[in-house]
Amino acid sequence: MSNYHEVTSPSHFQQLLSSDLNRVSVLNFWAEWAEPCKQMNAVTVELANKYPSVLFLQIEAEAQSDISESFDIESVPSLILLRGHTLLQRISGADAPALTTAVAKFASSPSINPLSRTDLPPAKASNAVIEVADPSEDLESRMTRLMNQSKVVLFMKGSPDAPRCGFSRRMTGLLRDQKVDFTHFDILSDEGVRQGLKKRNDWPTFPQLIVNGEFVGGLDIVQEMVENGEFVETLAV
Repeated sequence: MSNYHEVTSPSHFQQLLSSDLNRVSVLNFWAEWAEPCKQMNAVTVELANKYPSVLFLQIEAEAQSDISESFDIESVPSLILLRGHTLLQRISGADAPALTTAVAKFASSPSINPLSRTDLPPAKASNAVIEVADPSEDLESRMTRLMNQSKVVLFMKGSPDAPRCGFSRRMTGLLRDQKVDFTHFDILSDEGVRQGLKKRNDWPTFPQLIVNGEFVGGLDIVQEMVENGEFVETLAV
């Protein structure tokens, strides 16, 4: 299909995107290890056949990290709809109906309400930030409860069976290799908890591992603890 391409480099991406600045494009950020991506990859192929006027670009998120960072991609699957360099819509997760509806809408309508341009800092979707209406004390209580829901709690993107970032996938694998029983919380489901934990634990990224209600570290720290034997001692407390 002339309208369906696997992006191989940032220069290849720019070449494809700039070929027609009035054309609607769908950027599908995916990863081989993420099961939900398989569904969305199949959906984009079907849509590419149905809408030959729309450009579909498959972008392996971790292999093309420069492109992913420029669009502020934090999890996969994530899909970006553009017209030329203008952002139309962002779709997070394996939401095939939302993608199908969006492609049909923008492929048939020349009028747009742009959110941003891709030569500027990436725009968040209008519903990307969820305001926390409760007082901060309530949020603190909620975080404390979540951090103490079991001996070992993993705050991650997605779930252990369907992680939505490479670091969460690796942390899950590490814990399973160590035969650790743990519960998890998907921080993508609660923006208040997500931002609150960054401040509370003084750690800006996820996953975050909690043992006995206390923050232990992110992937690199836990990996190092496993290698030097400290992790077993931490779990034994």
